[in-house]
Amino acid sequence: MIKRIFDLALGTFSLILFGIPLTVVFIAVRITSPGPALYWSKRIGKNNEIFLMPKFRSMKINTPQVATHLLANPDMYLTSIGSFIRKTSLDELPQLLSVLKGDMSFVGPRPALFNQEDLIALRTAYGIEKLKPGITGWAQINGRDEIPIPKKVEYDKYYLENQSLTFDIKIIILTAIKVIKRDGINH
Repeated sequence: MIKRIFDLALGTFSLILFGIPLTVVFIAVRITSPGPALYWSKRIGKNNEIFLMPKFRSMKINTPQVATHLLANPDMYLTSIGSFIRKTSLDELPQLLSVLKGDMSFVGPRPALFNQEDLIALRTAYGIEKLKPGITGWAQINGRDEIPIPKKVEYDKYYLENQSLTFDIKIIILTAIKVIKRDGINH
């Protein structure tokens, strides 16, 4: 219950704080590439249930729905501002809506794509599917796109076993530092 109250308070504050950047990025995406500004990605949530997670669209409309690292040449799919909004993590801001709705938390394992069977199976084997996915998580600040799936699951398991409000605040602070440094972002 405390985590949900924390998520609602921080989510509301963040929407107010990032209201102008949200509006600017929304308009920039619409102006620079055809299609909607938001991309609704099918993701795996708590108890392995599928939910739609919003992101600002950084990829062209006909990009295959797979993890970016599985694309042969991810750069060819990026929109003209896609690389910038990904490297600055501005593409993630619409996920604040998922936090307010209750599909996500600020901190938890990053939600797997609906077709990442290997990640889903490993998380389920360790009971990680019981957690609400997060905008950021322990695996995110320990490597993000750079670590293999088994290592991500180790970090997710560590979070499952050690979660607390203090640990969440630490992860949020470390995430802010990583975003400012653009650390661990490949595309």
